[in-house]
Amino acid sequence: MLSIETIAAIASVGTLFVLGAGAIAAVVQLRHVRNSYQLDALLSLQKDFKSSEIQTALCYVQEELPEKLSEKSYRDELEVLGFINMTKHPELVVCNWFNEIGTLIKNDLVSTHLFMELFGKLVVYYWKILTPVIAIVRRNRGDWQYHDFEYLAIHAAAWLKAYPRGRFDPRLKRDRLHDPFAELDQTPITATQCE
Repeated sequence: MLSIETIAAIASVGTLFVLGAGAIAAVVQLRHVRNSYQLDALLSLQKDFKSSEIQTALCYVQEELPEKLSEKSYRDELEVLGFINMTKHPELVVCNWFNEIGTLIKNDLVSTHLFMELFGKLVVYYWKILTPVIAIVRRNRGDWQYHDFEYLAIHAAAWLKAYPRGRFDPRLKRDRLHDPFAELDQTPITATQCE
């Protein structure tokens, strides 16, 4: 017959086992919840990206901003402290959007790899175009202005350097695509994508 001490020891081991299994299940569940939140956040970012407000602002930055920045009065509006009218300065819509994303990435609320696969090149492209704007805005507001956009751009550049052809399983052979228009399209592109 087992002594009370032996039964208590077995019960303690059993309780420890049940608690351990529960802890493992909780960790697995938390990972699933976190992945679900990250997916929701990424889908929300994609939806924002497709919105007419962001698309219009991106086209503005690409097509009109370089000429607008040549105007002293336009630059003065960016430099002033206080409210800057985003109707007149749609480039700030883009800066704000990338800054928000940088905050999400920095705080691990969105998967860096997932985001970079979708938007990494875009981030680097627009960072290069928008750095003069950000430099002007920072004259009176300091380096913290759009610092999460900067954080995002630095990470995007590093990610693109690490994965210049994207993240693709090296065990798979990529298809060699036939481009029947390559020769025809050798002339310089004059039309813009935003028209």
